[in-house]
Order: sequence, then structure tokens, then C-alpha cells
Amino acid sequence: MASPAHGGSFRVLRTARTNRYELFYQPGDAVAFTVAEHDGVGVDELATDNPREVAKIAPLVPELSDGGAVLAVQATVLLPARRGLALGVTLHHTACDGSSSTHFLRTWATVCAGAMVLPKPPVINRKFIREREDFYDIMVARLHDHVKITSNSPDVVDNKLLATFTLSRVNLQSIRDRVTDVAASRGVPPPRCTSVVVTFAVIWRCHVRAALGDVEADKTRNHGRAHLVFSTDLRSRMEPRVPDKYLGNCIDLSFASAPKTDIAATGTDGLFAACSAISAAVDEGTRYDPGYWERCREHSREVSTSDDPPFSVAGSPRFHVYDVDFGFGRPAKVDVVSVAMTGAMSVAEGRGGCSGGIEVGIAFPPERMERFKRCFGDDVAWLSSWH
Repeated sequence: MASPAHGGSFRVLRTARTNRYELFYQPGDAVAFTVAEHDGVGVDELATDNPREVAKIAPLVPELSDGGAVLAVQATVLLPARRGLALGVTLHHTACDGSSSTHFLRTWATVCAGAMVLPKPPVINRKFIREREDFYDIMVARLHDHVKITSNSPDVVDNKLLATFTLSRVNLQSIRDRVTDVAASRGVPPPRCTSVVVTFAVIWRCHVRAALGDVEADKTRNHGRAHLVFSTDLRSRMEPRVPDKYLGNCIDLSFASAPKTDIAATGTDGLFAACSAISAAVDEGTRYDPGYWERCREHSREVSTSDDPPFSVAGSPRFHVYDVDFGFGRPAKVDVVSVAMTGAMSVAEGRGGCSGGIEVGIAFPPERMERFKRCFGDDVAWLSSWH
């Protein structure tokens, strides 16, 4: 049962004035807000890390209305016994990036909770963004490439499972230590292994192994390169610096690539290859020099012509999604349900007793989920035995 609120919404439209896509608003527009009740899934099932059917979670997520709407919200009371509330938010990323949207949610929650001190208001000023004259045309071309890339991504969620995997602070440090040891044994500088780099490396490696099946048993399926694409916040790297609360998109993509056989290699070698590729991608993606745009074009061409769609990332541990409190407690679970359609991994800070850890959400059909779980479990057990 659902009861949608009245009103339109902000929209992304190609305007006659400029023949370009713009955020369009006119007096009277509003955001679609739906209040619903649902008895198809309970709180306990939603809050677990174990694999859950995406088909049971999807009804809790609102759809954007036709015509370029940028935001939709749905509050669903979970039946029976009204033991929980599921808040679903769908955002068109043309409007803003994850940092901006999370700041919006945190501000909204703080107001609802009746806090005396509110977060700093967003900065809405495009003058902070200095861009080359042909930037719009370049981005539209990249968007067309992205549509081509994601058209190969999974678009059927009915048979998929969504699960959460957590790396503790101890796990992350163990990987850093092992990668450093491998670098020393090879006589090369160790890659810069932040917690995020290490998390991406472990999940990317398991993702490749899950896709290949048993690479040792089937040598014909392990050729080619694996690609990982993730965003980097540029606010602190721009000249002049863009305010942290800037409302909009201020990110760029980093591209990591390596042979599948290197990433899927057992033991430390696979982790070292993944960490090295991701660390190099971070360095390259944040280096703004005369060759920057040509590198972006080359990476886009490489990814778009690959046999397999790239593995991508949604979210960040820095968003602190588990600190969003509307006045009735912090969320028991946060899921990025869209990963079931995009094939990406979602990333957030570890919750509960996992201080300093990172949790990752990922969706697969049952058979591949089992392979991924087995690979992840083996890696965690192996890391734990090392200490």
C-alpha cells in the first residue's frame, strides 16, 4: 500500500535556451515523497549481512518519475507489528555526487531529530568550478561511452542476491603488512595502501575469481584484462579549493587495470597486483597535468572496448552513512540497492563493533555469490592465520 505526496520534482532537461542539459526548476515543483506499508520482508532479514533476495528489497526503493526527476523518497513501515521503517532514496547523479547527497540526508535527519546545531549549509555556487570551454562536450561524449559500457552490465535483479562483506581494521592492516613484505622481496617501493585501496583490492580480486570460476581448472577463461573504475573527490585538489560542502558534482574517475591472471593469483601475489594497480590509478587520476584529458580518453576507449564490463564503486567510508539519525536511532543497515543493476560494489564504514573497518555490498546470482563468498572467506581466514 502506498500513498504518494503531491507535487512535481526538480528535473534534468535539455533547455531551448542553451540546447544543453540543465537542472530545471519552476515555482511549485517539489520532490516526490511516498509513504508505504510493506509485509514482504522484515527488519531482521533486511539488517543481516547474509545474502538476501534483491526482489524483496526493491519495493522499498522509489523510482524516479519520468521527465528527468532528480530525487525521490519513500518511507515504508515494515509489517507485521510495525517493527521498523525503511527509508529509500533514489538520486539522479546529474544533480550531485555522493558527498553532496549524503550531506543533504544528514542535514534533513538533523532537522528531524530536533538538534540545536545544524550542519553547515551547502554551497551552491558554480563559479567555484573552473572548466575548459569544451568540458561539457567531453563529458557528454563520455556519458555516451558510459551508456555503452553499462549496457553490458547486469540489468535483471529478480534472481540476484545482495550481501555485505566486512573487512576489520586488523584485516586491513594485515594486508598492508603482506603487500609491504612482497614489495621488499621484489626490491620495489610498496604501493600506497590506504584502507580504501586495500578494500578495493580484496573485493576486486574476489570479483575476478568469482567471474572466472576456478581459474586453475579452466585456463581458457582467464585471458584479458580486468578493469576497476572508481571516483575521486576533487574538492580539496582544485585550485582554488572547492568548499567541502559544495553541492554538485566535483569528482573524477580513476581507472585501474591489470591482467586477470595477475589479479586472480592465489596468495599475496594477487593482492599485491591489485593494490599496485589501484594505487597507481589513484595517483594518475589526481594528477592534473597537460596529459590529463588524453589519459581520460584513452582509458575510456580501453574500457569501452573490453570484453567484460568494468567493475565500479558506489559510496565511500568517508560519507559516514551510519551516523545519519532522524531521531529514532542510527540505521541498522544501509544498502545501495542499485548495485544489483550496475554490477558495482558499494562501500561504507564498518558498523557496530567493526570500528575502523569497511563494509562492502555486492549483488550476484546465487552460484556466483557462492564463489565470491568462498573466495572472500578463504582470504579472511588466510589473513587471520598469518598473525
